[in-house]
Amino acid sequence: MTTDTQTAVRYERDADGIVTLTMDDPTASANTMNELYIDSMKAAIDRLYDEQDDVTGVVIASAKKTFFAGGNLNGMVKATKDDAASVFAMAEGVKAPLRRLELFPKPVVAAINGAALGGGYEICMATNHRIALNDRSVKIGLPEATLGLLPGGGGVTRAVRKFGLQDALMTVLLQGTQFTPEKAQAAGLVEDLVDSRDELVPAAKAWIKANPEASHNPWDEPGYKMPGGTPASPKLAAFLPAFPAMLRTQLKGADFPAQEAILSAAVEGAQVDFDTASRIESRYLTNLVVNQDSKNMIQAFFFDLQAINAGALRPDGIEPYKAAKVGVLGAGMMGAGIAYVCARAGMDVVLKDVEQGNADKGKAYSQTINEKAIAKGKLTEEKSAELLDRITPTAAPEDLAGCDLVIEAVFEDPALKHKVFAEILPHVKDDALLCSNTSTLPITELAEGADRPADFIGLHFFSPVDKMPLVEIIKGAQTSDVALAKAYDVVQQIKKTPIVVNDSRGFYTSRVIGLMVNEGLAMLGEGVAPWSIERGTTSAGYPAPVLQLTDELNMELMGKIAKATADAAERDGTPYEPHPGTTVVEKMLELERPGRLRGAGFYEYADGKRGSLWDGLAEHFPVADEQPPIQDIRDRMMVAEALETAKCFEEGVIESAAAANIGSIMGIGFPPNTGGAAQYMQGFEHPETGEIGLGAFIQRAEELAAKYGDRFQPTQYLRDLAAKGEGFPA
Repeated sequence: MTTDTQTAVRYERDADGIVTLTMDDPTASANTMNELYIDSMKAAIDRLYDEQDDVTGVVIASAKKTFFAGGNLNGMVKATKDDAASVFAMAEGVKAPLRRLELFPKPVVAAINGAALGGGYEICMATNHRIALNDRSVKIGLPEATLGLLPGGGGVTRAVRKFGLQDALMTVLLQGTQFTPEKAQAAGLVEDLVDSRDELVPAAKAWIKANPEASHNPWDEPGYKMPGGTPASPKLAAFLPAFPAMLRTQLKGADFPAQEAILSAAVEGAQVDFDTASRIESRYLTNLVVNQDSKNMIQAFFFDLQAINAGALRPDGIEPYKAAKVGVLGAGMMGAGIAYVCARAGMDVVLKDVEQGNADKGKAYSQTINEKAIAKGKLTEEKSAELLDRITPTAAPEDLAGCDLVIEAVFEDPALKHKVFAEILPHVKDDALLCSNTSTLPITELAEGADRPADFIGLHFFSPVDKMPLVEIIKGAQTSDVALAKAYDVVQQIKKTPIVVNDSRGFYTSRVIGLMVNEGLAMLGEGVAPWSIERGTTSAGYPAPVLQLTDELNMELMGKIAKATADAAERDGTPYEPHPGTTVVEKMLELERPGRLRGAGFYEYADGKRGSLWDGLAEHFPVADEQPPIQDIRDRMMVAEALETAKCFEEGVIESAAAANIGSIMGIGFPPNTGGAAQYMQGFEHPETGEIGLGAFIQRAEELAAKYGDRFQPTQYLRDLAAKGEGFPA
């Protein structure tokens, strides 16, 4: 029972009889569907019904910065299969007051002042009209699928009835799209927009006064017909069998239980009445909540990402930094992409190359991106001109005068990197942050080429820079905390997600992806059918099949990296044993098929377009009579990356499970349904025993070691973590 001093929903009726229910949880910075909210909303709606003769309409508003943050994820990640009944009851308990609100015999309007995602938008869906603040910081939608869940607060049931089965699935539910207010209005998620917060509640009240009879949603009116028809209608019934096949194609055969549950709940719910559909939705939600996939994805895409975005990996006590003028050294593909994202973030950019023509070509890359955005209506000519005006292409070092940030993006050659830094250091600010974009070269060694190693740091961008969301920040031996904090701020300034790692050859992401690639190549060398390897990769949840990925990475570069690694091991006197996959690379280089760049690799290429797998593979890598289980193909690549991640923790290369999870997913395509490389191990569910945790992962790794080699044996460090019941540092 709520009291006046402990309620998450304030009840205020004005002189016109319009009640404003203001969601304002006194125990938290954001409104969530916790127990206090559930009790408070129930009490508020009970009061609405008790006083309905004096009520002319209802406005749902929020006193928080966001409208409503969604479900109580802290509780969901702790739920086990034994908690299924209570999870189902929780889902039904959340929905019951919203259904009563929806059926209230007076108009109800949502005044959306901030993000309304997941449960927040589900509250809005239970109203008759939605008005949102037209600000790009406001996001609206049902992103539960991206967390391994489904919209279980009535989202599936109402979306199907509001948009029709096909549009609900494709536009709102399966992708988990987060819409800006303008796009939400265009898609029908909200009806009206206002330009300021002060206008929201007055606009909602004005709509109530203008529409006093608008007290029911269409699906509760007599004669309602579902847009596009129900599964029983001939047109939709003919198309319906294609839905599962389309979903399977979209997911590339990977196991994403949330999308499958959403599809099932939507189709089944479309065939029954509202209340039955709502119970079906709750049952599917319950099954997702109590199983492991949702826990893995919630950990990565909510808790880990939230922590990183909040600065969890940034040194404390250092003033925020904002770069004003950046010098980008090297106008090739990476440098041009870096120049674009910096200019897009409002920085003045000096794009330098050895020749003016090269620098001009680098700037033209930004123009090409802008032209595509203009053609799609995503950018105006005016905004494009402003962005391009911020980029100055040059071959003159002195043009970098006044730069407070330098990002070098030349070829992976230490001598060349030293040379370009020496050339510009006399011209940039004395305290300029000095960054090197490299994927493998140790930052400590590169810093020797600059006279300020404390200001030197690695920024590993991923290609294409304008699309890839991650930047790996690499601390050198002498990198200061101030430089690290500045680098963190720069990455966030250009709207990327930062992870922080310590210096080593390959750092974290390049080192780990190399194991996945090599394992795929080793299987080819063992006689595993190429198409089985490719299907195993995508069905595991990787974005691209491994042989195709290898062609893109370029085996010439891989060969150079392998040689540099072997040379470094010999120089340092450390043991080095080449991975079995390197022999496949050597063979392909011998056959002059290094990858897409040369027009010949594991795949055929014509005019730069990838065709089918090369017919000659069968001759040079004969397919064995006995083929491994598809689960082994999947697990070999994932376990190889996970074991290398554990070694990175053991060696101090990476110190945060959040960084490992987000870095592996966003940077190198580790299957997102696992929650990332660290969570994959900590949340591993053994396919046969059903045991969950590091112990189960170690058991599976040992099984692979017995069949495929000692490289799958976990180290003592990992065994000790499991024995102590510990996980990786957060």
